Amino acid sequence: MEPYTETTPRATVVLLFFSFVPLSFLVSFSCCADPTYLYDNCPNKTLYTTNSSYQSNLKSLLSSLSSDSNSNNSYGNEVTGESPNYIYGQYYCRGDVTGDVCRDCVNYAAKDIVQHCPNGKVAVIWYDECTLRYSDQLFFFSINDSFTVMMLNPQNIFDPTRFNQLLANTMNETVIEAASDSNRFATKEATFTQFQNLYCLAQCSPDLSRKDCNTCLALAIGDLPICCASKQGGRVFNAKCGIRFEVYPFYLTGASAPAPSPTLVSLPPPSNGSTISEKQGSSSRKIVTIVVPTAAAGVILFSILLYFFLIRKKNEDPSKKNGGNSIESADSLQFNFSTILAATNNFADDNKIGEGGFGAVYEGKLPNGQEIAVKRLSKNSGQGAEEFKNEVVVVAKLQHRNLVRLLGFCLEGEEKILIYEFVPNKSLDYFLFDPMKCVQLDWQTRYKIIGGIARGCLYLHEDSRLRIIHRDLKASNVLLDEDMNAKIADFGMARIFGVDQTQANTDRVVGTLGYMSPEYALHGFFSVKSDVFSFGVLILEIVSGKKNSNFYQRDCGGDLISYAWRHWNAGTTFELIDPILGENYSRSEMMRCVHIGLLCVQEDVADRPTMANIVLMLSSNSVTLPLPSEPAFYVRSKMESGMSDQSTSSTIPISVNEESISSDTQKYEWRRVM
Repeated sequence: MEPYTETTPRATVVLLFFSFVPLSFLVSFSCCADPTYLYDNCPNKTLYTTNSSYQSNLKSLLSSLSSDSNSNNSYGNEVTGESPNYIYGQYYCRGDVTGDVCRDCVNYAAKDIVQHCPNGKVAVIWYDECTLRYSDQLFFFSINDSFTVMMLNPQNIFDPTRFNQLLANTMNETVIEAASDSNRFATKEATFTQFQNLYCLAQCSPDLSRKDCNTCLALAIGDLPICCASKQGGRVFNAKCGIRFEVYPFYLTGASAPAPSPTLVSLPPPSNGSTISEKQGSSSRKIVTIVVPTAAAGVILFSILLYFFLIRKKNEDPSKKNGGNSIESADSLQFNFSTILAATNNFADDNKIGEGGFGAVYEGKLPNGQEIAVKRLSKNSGQGAEEFKNEVVVVAKLQHRNLVRLLGFCLEGEEKILIYEFVPNKSLDYFLFDPMKCVQLDWQTRYKIIGGIARGCLYLHEDSRLRIIHRDLKASNVLLDEDMNAKIADFGMARIFGVDQTQANTDRVVGTLGYMSPEYALHGFFSVKSDVFSFGVLILEIVSGKKNSNFYQRDCGGDLISYAWRHWNAGTTFELIDPILGENYSRSEMMRCVHIGLLCVQEDVADRPTMANIVLMLSSNSVTLPLPSEPAFYVRSKMESGMSDQSTSSTIPISVNEESISSDTQKYEWRRVM
């Protein structure tokens, strides 16, 4: 095959080099010109039929994306359809292009993608200026994209050893800056010779977190040696991120137009071993020749696949291998007790950072300088060996940006200790319910925390290899990292479900009263909807700044849930809002959060949304929410608060005890209020 040779004007040439999902790496200098097509991916595993409801919804989705870009938005996502047949769509433009160029690209892409991927339920198309994508599966906030495209400038560079080192250093700096940037975009320039500079660009889809953006871009950097070693230019991109480098300014600098790249060769993903034929676009597009991956790339791919296969076998679910939870699968994570003593200064009071239902938590530092959080279970706590094994086995398998990561454990004599990543900003309740510290939680931060908790729960319920019910979701079990991102913690009460299992029951009710769903607290039935109920209470707490278990309003309902419902029903919802926020919040986001919170605490399990629907509701304003009905109410019992029942409609009493409880170790008076 002959490499593609550029024969079109310079302004279009630049656009051909690097496109990844969020990237349109080259500058178009005329908003009237068609965008420069790079590549498309149409899996065609599932197709919709012509004139079907899917096609009608897709037209509506693409029209909405186009309309959104007309408002000079460089990023947008939309959802159309009805559950369970949603269609999800997203676009974003290269970080340096103008609003006009972005708008024209998205409008063009919305029409062009159905030509490239006819009748496909899943599709993504890349241009230099923008990327557009749709799917019948939720892909927002995720980097689970295996399809990768590599492109290179086949001209060799002078002094490749020094150039490759400069490229590695500069691209790493660009990636770090892009991941930290709110728009997930960065460019950098470095001097190579007196007459030649290096230009680098990195970008992620703006819906990715900083951590996921960094991960995605790091993987792209890892592919650079495969495609572009010692070349004058190259790029690697997928549907969520991409990188590009050149020896001329291919991005908008405000100084000069980019120089042309004489030839471009596009490499397919390493997983595709066949030759792909030429892709012919419209008359204004380029033809890009695809070449077969090198034998070296094949060897590398085989090694990677073999490695992950062995790792997967090694970490196979112990409950499937041994018929139950087994701590043996976590032996490699075991720490010596002497190491933990040294890390926490013998569990000094100065190192103590929290107290949970099953023991204290200490800050520590390992010999290598890594900061850790050490959970030391009390000897007379409700959590015995089974709960301890459960937490180790469960949490060791969980890897998500909104879950606290388990680093290891210690089990010596009567000592049962868990070692977690250190999360510097303590727990949500530390800020939310403190009259001074709560000012640090502005609405934008609170909304981000709500979304983070929702995504963490969605991972537990649907996206991890195991289906996990947390059973103790509350403000004190949500930790906050340095950027105030939410991380769900404390899995001592979590339960693993089978793939097809939807609910279970137990004679041993554990959790925190006030956050427990009525069907669980009264009858021991729990499911993913039990966590949804707890999440609803959490939303109302975050919005109001008030703790459910300590809340009492004689005139407006005996607890926070009924108080919120009465305001919602009376049309005075904004009186529920934490007064510390003043007027500095989005009214639409606030109303949506209260609405979702009330849907989550419905008494009928079937009326509560799933976490997948909640994430969707939070991420898209186009989803219509059903109206909530009267929720399950809690009121304090005489035994717990010394107050008489005030509610006219309720289900069970609430405990003022904030600690997690177990019904076989502590007795509570359960009373049905008629």
